[in-house]
Amino acid sequence: MKIIQGLNNLWRHARAREAGCALTIGNFDGVHRGHQAMLALLHNEARHRGVPSCALTFEPHPRDFFAARHHKPELAPARIATLRDKLHELRACGVQQCVILPFDEALASLSAPDFIEQVLVQALGVTYVLVGDDFRFGAQRQGDYAMLDAAGSRWGFDVARMMSYEVHGMRVSSSAVRQALAAGRMDEAAALLGRPYGITGHVVHGRKLGRRLGASGPQADDGFRTLNLRFSHWKPAASGIFAVQVHGLDPDPQAAPLPGVANLGVRPSLDPNDINGGRVLLETHCLLWPQRVRRALAHAPTPGEAYGRIIRVELLHKLHDELKYDSLDALTQGIAKDCADARAWLAAHTRLFDGEPAAASSHAAVRRQTTRDRI
Repeated sequence: MKIIQGLNNLWRHARAREAGCALTIGNFDGVHRGHQAMLALLHNEARHRGVPSCALTFEPHPRDFFAARHHKPELAPARIATLRDKLHELRACGVQQCVILPFDEALASLSAPDFIEQVLVQALGVTYVLVGDDFRFGAQRQGDYAMLDAAGSRWGFDVARMMSYEVHGMRVSSSAVRQALAAGRMDEAAALLGRPYGITGHVVHGRKLGRRLGASGPQADDGFRTLNLRFSHWKPAASGIFAVQVHGLDPDPQAAPLPGVANLGVRPSLDPNDINGGRVLLETHCLLWPQRVRRALAHAPTPGEAYGRIIRVELLHKLHDELKYDSLDALTQGIAKDCADARAWLAAHTRLFDGEPAAASSHAAVRRQTTRDRI
């Protein structure tokens, strides 16, 4: 999938403009089943017309921009997916090119007729535009389907709209996904998304507190270390402690994911040297480390570590919200309970522990995110 960021770069792609495209426009947060149905229709139209399929999206989310402009952070929507995950899902849906426009003051003030002429016609050369039934665009949301359809007749492109998509009587929308994630209803979120909710990213360094917690006895070399992923937006749709499965560590791409337990959240750092202080972090502890994974990591740039590796963590079941612990001993006990609860749920609802002894793990527990400590 070709990715074009910004209008200036879009203007440089003269060939793409001359070829035209079949376009859909949206924020695509989560790329849920409604988005997927729309993208399937777009792909079919593009194929019949002999033009590439294209998704036009915005970063940041327009509501993020207006929340910042009015100094009202509560108006910003919780973010379902990172940009990386959004682009991955758009590519998986067959989108051939994605245009990412920065939503800034210039774009916010662009009138609907100017957006059509400057972006859709002159920059993209659209031949077909597909939008949702509630699509609005342009300054003060003055543009709607009727305006877009009239402009299509004037400029020579076709316009279509897709009505709401429902699953089991529920209207599928990013708002519905956010509500399910906020309430910890992970099965409902998965039904709306068409897949388990997950976050992908590079493993980054943390404070390495986890490997010191409980690091005694036969597991002294490991402690309770975690795989840390940054969530780029300050307001994630989900938060808390989860039973998870981890993809990307096993050298065998056909192997089952690894079972784990994770915390997704943020806290004000008390340590000025904490490189992840104040950022949303997904901290994941794997409950199993097969030997083939250990052997693969032994040859990593930092032997035995996963830093820099791209992994995907799927949040299957919420255990509870974040808790605050008053001491490291209390934190360690909380870690052990979270591990036991996650292991019990995963054993009952997945096959991730098939063929493994009940106590088979070189990591006995997982660090829980608190407002005091971060691994």
